[in-house]
Amino acid sequence: MSIDLSSPYPQPGMVLLVGAGPGDPDLLTIAAMKALHNADVVVHDALVSPEILNLIPPTCERLHAGKRGGSPSSSQKDICETLVRLAKAGRRVVRLKGGDPFVFGRGGEEAERLAEEGIPFRVVPGLTSGIAGPAYAGIPVTHRDVNANVAFLTGHESAENPSFVEGISSSSRIDWEAVAQAFPVLVLYMAMQNLPWVVGRLIAAGRSPQTPVAVIRWATTPEQQTLVTTLGRLEGDVAALDLQPPAVIVIGDVVRYRENLQWFADETLRVPDASF
Repeated sequence: MSIDLSSPYPQPGMVLLVGAGPGDPDLLTIAAMKALHNADVVVHDALVSPEILNLIPPTCERLHAGKRGGSPSSSQKDICETLVRLAKAGRRVVRLKGGDPFVFGRGGEEAERLAEEGIPFRVVPGLTSGIAGPAYAGIPVTHRDVNANVAFLTGHESAENPSFVEGISSSSRIDWEAVAQAFPVLVLYMAMQNLPWVVGRLIAAGRSPQTPVAVIRWATTPEQQTLVTTLGRLEGDVAALDLQPPAVIVIGDVVRYRENLQWFADETLRVPDASF
């Protein structure tokens, strides 16, 4: 049987790598909704919001394949093999991933494994938290009075990188000095656990400790919280508030626009002695 790769509907023996977006179900694409409503089985991440999971029909099987930093989780190899097994069994498979499958989501690795097995797949992009989170916090990631470019970075590089020891790297595939100097605005994913190292690298590379920073937790959901601080205070403020992931971090003068552009009713976090 031929498979139409242009169709947004999953077909027997096919895998759709679907972006669930940052959390708000209203931000799902139409293609993502079509995929969810016509799947036999959905293999989903830990960060896919309950509201989005509730959109999956009750007749569809759900398999949790969460990956959370610092918590027990499925290995990437096991997830890939699960997708292969389900597709070879003739199931209509949706791999539902938070944000966008190809933005720090390992969707590329899953697509590679499917391609190795000759399994047809389709990618359904999703809205990434690095854009949606700041927008819901009233922070434009680009503003012509501030920046003509923006860098999206991971604060937690691959554990397979030989320079990493216990999650912290003494060297990096990121040229932090070049990034600090070339990009007025930085958006960091998965950086909460490595904040001391990331902040240290940026300041050592010449970024001012007074640079405005926003930390946005549970972006686009009713639980969204936003902390506005500075690069020099970031580590201490996060520790004082005991902030835990998931969170996206914005570094740069665009953070100042939140004061006038805040439109979403999130919780503004404050450290009692903060002067910023």
